Amino acid sequence: MGEKKSGKKHQHDHIKKGMVRIGGKEMYARSGWEANIATYFEFLKQKGEIKEWEHEPYCFWFENIKRGVRSYLPDFKITKNDDTTYFVEVKGYLDARSAVKIKRMAKYYPAVRLELIDKKRYASIRKASGIIPNWGILG
Repeated sequence: MGEKKSGKKHQHDHIKKGMVRIGGKEMYARSGWEANIATYFEFLKQKGEIKEWEHEPYCFWFENIKRGVRSYLPDFKITKNDDTTYFVEVKGYLDARSAVKIKRMAKYYPAVRLELIDKKRYASIRKASGIIPNWGILG
């Protein structure tokens, strides 16, 4: 027999998720925001403002941590036109676990640049959504 559903709502049940194709790349978007930011990065790439974007290409490990957050998988890696790179995390709400990941990144990988796209930054990007192809791809 199958598992009985508890009927309980989970904190993130309202978030749309799914496979999307953006710029010829397939990715599993964990939220509409993540899908929209991917369309934004593809828009920047097509305009020649960045060289490349990748979705979740690299996991950072916190070797000396025995319990709790032991790794971190940023949402995006951006390659600029000068071949330097940085990582981007899309977070509308920074929960305690996410805050720990970001703090540990700064401690264990101080040379790695990490940008956070929070509510305020997302809102400023969304203002240009009318000219960004595929914005709203997850509905």
